Amino acid sequence: MEPPLIADERTQLDGFLDAAREEIVAGLAGLTEEQARRRLVPSLTTPIGLVKHATFVEQVWFHVAMAGRTRSELGLPDEIDDTFAFDDSDTVDGVIAEYRRVCAEAREIAAGFALDDLAQYNRRSPLTVRWVYVHLVRELSAHAGHADILREQILASDG
Repeated sequence: MEPPLIADERTQLDGFLDAAREEIVAGLAGLTEEQARRRLVPSLTTPIGLVKHATFVEQVWFHVAMAGRTRSELGLPDEIDDTFAFDDSDTVDGVIAEYRRVCAEAREIAAGFALDDLAQYNRRSPLTVRWVYVHLVRELSAHAGHADILREQILASDG
């Protein structure tokens, strides 16, 4: 998914953000449930955990910072490490579906804001909506790279 080459700034930022979102999901492509949970690093980072974390990130920036909902209301953990956690009820398909649902809500929230509008409800607020977009593209792209490396290592080790 390539963002538009020629478009207004908002359309391009939306395109880059959606591309980063799809790259996160692609980290789970073709993995079994066991593979998606496999830890190859000392941290809690796993392919499925990265999508769970990305879901948290979307909610913190759009649902909380822009829409003014609370972490408590959304059931979000306080500790970042906890955002990578999963349990036996989490499946690859379920985690992807939840991420896509949260992203759809984030798009709806963002549609009500101009890029120069302020996100008022983050601990570092106020921040422009443009800043939120650029930050999300950067963060999700970095995590997509992590997911891609983990996926590659898992598939290579399993032959």
